[in-house]
Amino acid sequence: MANPIEQLNKVFDSRIRIGIMSALMVNEEVNFNDLKALIEVTDGNLATHLKTLEEHVYIKVEKGFIGRKTNTTYKITKAGETAFRAHLDALEKIIKGLT
Repeated sequence: MANPIEQLNKVFDSRIRIGIMSALMVNEEVNFNDLKALIEVTDGNLATHLKTLEEHVYIKVEKGFIGRKTNTTYKITKAGETAFRAHLDALEKIIKGLT
């Protein structure tokens, strides 16, 4: 049986990326400003982490407008949901193995 630590996904090593993925797991979509407020990070920091998740195809970015104002929303992809669940499962195995 594989060591659960080896099953952890390095993409989710960051508390910010875990926060983003957690928010997207329980919401159909979340806009940039709501994510920023929820995770309590700066624009630049959030944008960097979102870009990493997008590059791994774990999230999908949708840009649109509300009136004349731009609105960017984020959704989790099937691949993102699968990868994040596997990461959480590995964490759970590690925790249970320590008790």
